[in-house]
Amino acid sequence: MKGDIVRRSMVDKDTRAEMYELFCQQFSGVSFDVFSDDLDEKNWVLLLHSDAGVLCGFSSMHIYDVRVADEDIAVVYSGDTVVNSETWNDSALSYYWMGAIDYLRRLYRKDCLYWFLMVSGYRTYRFLPVYSASFYPRYDDATPDEIQLIMDSVASARFGSNYSRDSGLVRLSSPAVLKDGYRGIPENRLADPHVAFFAQRNPNHEQGDELVCFAVLTEDKLTRLGRRMWTKGRKLFPQIAAE
Repeated sequence: MKGDIVRRSMVDKDTRAEMYELFCQQFSGVSFDVFSDDLDEKNWVLLLHSDAGVLCGFSSMHIYDVRVADEDIAVVYSGDTVVNSETWNDSALSYYWMGAIDYLRRLYRKDCLYWFLMVSGYRTYRFLPVYSASFYPRYDDATPDEIQLIMDSVASARFGSNYSRDSGLVRLSSPAVLKDGYRGIPENRLADPHVAFFAQRNPNHEQGDELVCFAVLTEDKLTRLGRRMWTKGRKLFPQIAAE
């Protein structure tokens, strides 16, 4: 696969339709208009294409600054992210996504980015401990007060009353619900403490409830595998585009 990070404004009508078609292979409950409106709220899109030029994955992103407790913080909010299930064994999404994040960090001249991620599936939550050494919420460490404040501030600003500070969950009026075959957690996966924690914190994930998660995105806050993906990804996006 080959990945490109492009400004959302450069995503043409045909590509947008391809993205929605891929999205609908795994999710239901979201119309094209809702999908398109959500995409319009982002400012960057990672596109993955097969060697034959077929779109096989994408991830939309919104990078922006927020002010929390008199401090400016750079946030990357992950929007819809889908990869064709036939390519799940390919780690291309991981290293292209890491490369894109490092590219945006350098482009915006940020030392640190906070990853704001909403999770309705255990596979997505499992990415956090695999690649990040500093993510929340997690089963083996309480969320620090300063991180919780950022999470609550950013989630409340984006989702208003749809976000519950008590549960850490977002309940949307038109949630994206995983289709049969992708929905639910196999019993054997609950032996993983991270997966069991996600199931406990988001009991209605099959109905599209989203658990608000945060991770610190700097090279020194990644796992060894995360740093390897970060290094590999940087080689894919070595240059900074002129503003």
